[in-house]
Amino acid sequence: MAEAVFHAPKRKRRVNESYESPLPIPFWQDPGPRQGCPQLRAELINSRVIVRRSEDMKQLYGKGYFGKGVLSRSRPCFTGSDPKLVATWKDMKTRMPIITSKKYERRVEWATEVMRRQGQDESTVCEILKEFTKPLGHPCTGRSEKCEQCDARGSQVASTLCHTAETQGPSVMNGDSGQRGGHPDGLQESSGHDLPPAHRLEGPMVEDTAALPREPLSAQSGHQPAGQMGSEAEYVLVEESLCDEQQEAGTLAEDWVHRRRLTCRRNPYRIFEYLQLSLEEAFFLAYALGCLSVHYEEEPLTLVKLWRAFTAVQPAFRTTYMAYHHFRSKGWVPKVGLKYGTDLLLYRKGPPFYHASYSVMVELVDDCFEGAPRRPFSWKSLAALSRVSASVSKELLLCYLVKPSTMTEEEMGSPECMKRIKVQEVILSRWVSSRERSDPDEL
Repeated sequence: MAEAVFHAPKRKRRVNESYESPLPIPFWQDPGPRQGCPQLRAELINSRVIVRRSEDMKQLYGKGYFGKGVLSRSRPCFTGSDPKLVATWKDMKTRMPIITSKKYERRVEWATEVMRRQGQDESTVCEILKEFTKPLGHPCTGRSEKCEQCDARGSQVASTLCHTAETQGPSVMNGDSGQRGGHPDGLQESSGHDLPPAHRLEGPMVEDTAALPREPLSAQSGHQPAGQMGSEAEYVLVEESLCDEQQEAGTLAEDWVHRRRLTCRRNPYRIFEYLQLSLEEAFFLAYALGCLSVHYEEEPLTLVKLWRAFTAVQPAFRTTYMAYHHFRSKGWVPKVGLKYGTDLLLYRKGPPFYHASYSVMVELVDDCFEGAPRRPFSWKSLAALSRVSASVSKELLLCYLVKPSTMTEEEMGSPECMKRIKVQEVILSRWVSSRERSDPDEL
């Protein structure tokens, strides 16, 4: 049998971040709270595992590259600012997002549509938004007298909005508590479809295909109440042109001077970044590291419930997780390999530093290497997958999870079954006669 040759991973040319050691793997015997491990929180929403607290997102992605930001390419770093405007106004020392007037108008339209769906009449909607989106003067970069005036005015507008919502119909704002007429920190949409009761996790679960809301309803940590200029999501700086004012004053078109300014306004429709974990990542953090608590309707789920719930959502979860656990424990950073037609992609250190080295296909077989394959291959399909992997400078690795023939389905219903699983890896490469021609005397 030919010996597999492991090639060095291909390092990326431009690396803009430093490497931070991943979360440690603790050694313990009894389940329970882990000493010295960070206690992170996630939520199971519509068959997805979501992390909302900003500190938890930094811990998970910075130490091991777990998950992916839903509004970012990978690292959850969405701020809401326009990058071009940030570069233009780089001398402006502020933490507030800077957006264009068109984007601000679009957010006002979104807020208008939300209030209409909540049953508000047109006059009430116009009155609320007119008062809510008034300019608050010049942008404030520090705690000065102008900032105090802006804070007082913002609090006054917030109280007006709250009073209007309580007296004229359903709430137009959803706060952290989810109650009507609550925390007046933005016009936001409700969470939509309700999830099934938590006790259904013990049995078969039907995947809810309803989409997640565009924003996680003020669930971020470090959230500040209305009226504080330090809140990055509470206020925005809108770049506006002075041409409109000159046009209203009757100035001739040839005399217009295209100057721009930043105007501080309240944000009518806030958009938050959150981290989405794959099911394999979430279970590894809860089972292997013991640092993540997954909640379902404010109830923390046990490891057995998580194992069964994830299996109901994704039938191949048990197979892919065993492979994920195996490669994570060996120091690789596995990611979903859907874009290359495989189950996993293996990175050294993490995606920011190296390109993926291996494309992994996972199969669960018995000790006689028999069983129903998850993805039956013909020679054509296998050759095509091998060519795709080679064209993107990756090696195709077949990972076989070997279970005892006597293992029952009931035993597979608990994560303890992994103690009896063996792993065998096979690297599949295309044989090229011109490169690997042997000496005739050796045959």
